Amino acid sequence: MKLFVNGYGKMGRMIENIILSEGYEYAGWSEDVQSVDPALAKECVCIDFTAPDAFRANYKFLAENFAAVVVGTTGWYDIREQVVEYFKKCGTTMIWASNFSIGVNVFFAAVKYVSALVGKTGAGYSPYIVEMHHCHKKDAPSGTAKTLAELVGEGMGIVPEIQSVRCGEIPGIHTVGLEGGCDRITLSHEAFSREGFARGAVRAALMAQSLTGVYEFNELILKDL
Repeated sequence: MKLFVNGYGKMGRMIENIILSEGYEYAGWSEDVQSVDPALAKECVCIDFTAPDAFRANYKFLAENFAAVVVGTTGWYDIREQVVEYFKKCGTTMIWASNFSIGVNVFFAAVKYVSALVGKTGAGYSPYIVEMHHCHKKDAPSGTAKTLAELVGEGMGIVPEIQSVRCGEIPGIHTVGLEGGCDRITLSHEAFSREGFARGAVRAALMAQSLTGVYEFNELILKDL
């Protein structure tokens, strides 16, 4: 099955470079996915890194025409239920994530575990999240930070405040803090580049070729933990 990239920004170009350097079959890219020939789309797994408005406009076309879709775009989770149901209705495999980095998904698991432990103690810790990204990032807070807030909220029963910083060329730093009266617990993940996100998305596209259904990426890579 061929890989196809929707969205040709920095992430799209990096994904393309990985596909070509690793020798995977590549069908090309588009910034207007609805112009893609449906006959070609049926042979492809589409990796979507666009903008929230673009994904909202395109998700039905993606579900109706591509063999499978990997969604790295964030900012659409308020319609997540209807998107998931539409992909299921069309019988199209979808893998989505707020972040496809393997390290970040391990970080998610760690935050979920620690938050649940702290929540059980009843010790009165207060959570917060700080996320830092490059000045070109349009959404704030990041999708990754929103996922972290959900995980902390599930474990502690408190949804933390998120502080967003946009400066320079920071690839991505996320810190979860649990502030107590006597101490502070911090968990942090720092990306050195976008490459980790791109490699995870390509890995998801390869996995999608043998899957049926809708999955969050961390369900697949952490399923045996």
